[in-house]
Amino acid sequence: MIRKKVANVKEALQGVANGMTFMLGGFGLCGIPENAIAELVEMGVKDISCISNNAGVDDFGLGLLLQKRQIKKMISSYVGENDEFERQMLSGELEVELTPQGTLAEKCRAAQAGFPAFYTPAGYGTEVAEGKETREFNGKMYVLETAYKADFSFVKAWKGDEAGNLIFKGTARNFNPCMCGAAKITVAEVEELVPAGTLNPNEIHVPGIFVQRIFQGEHYEKRIEQRTVRQRD
Repeated sequence: MIRKKVANVKEALQGVANGMTFMLGGFGLCGIPENAIAELVEMGVKDISCISNNAGVDDFGLGLLLQKRQIKKMISSYVGENDEFERQMLSGELEVELTPQGTLAEKCRAAQAGFPAFYTPAGYGTEVAEGKETREFNGKMYVLETAYKADFSFVKAWKGDEAGNLIFKGTARNFNPCMCGAAKITVAEVEELVPAGTLNPNEIHVPGIFVQRIFQGEHYEKRIEQRTVRQRD
């Protein structure tokens, strides 16, 4: 059995360099690879391109990389709650590629499965389709989208084993699964790391073949973007 466990986040991010393209799992602040992002900030890597559904908030997650101007390009489905993301985009400081959310997920999944491209009806007749090949199938028009190419995928799971098998919890099972194996190297950080063979095979969401490095993260904040509570009766 191949052991993919590494000692810590520093070892997990060996090989990261300026100018690379990274995929980062999560939706808003839910299921984001907090340890990997913090280490990227600490390393000071620059001119990076980030593929992520959005950039969270100003002072947490990818927002920290934006604050330090480490991101050259954001590939996302929307700006979200991040005011700094919006400011840099409107000022021209940041290159931004907005992609329909389902298309973004499928471009990751296509890379994971080894498909170079696929057709989708999303975006046909809009700016999204400009400069792209279109084709009609059964009377409906489709846009040809190419799979993403990335150097590293950083994902966050609830539990994993030393062979790289992963289990996600609740809504943290968002973009994380389809980003596993979608880059040259997939790094998974987990809340609980157990020996290989410990996990119930029927509960595994992503098999270890899609993961190259895995480590147990620490100090997870798991922030909530918008906390809504009901008044007491």
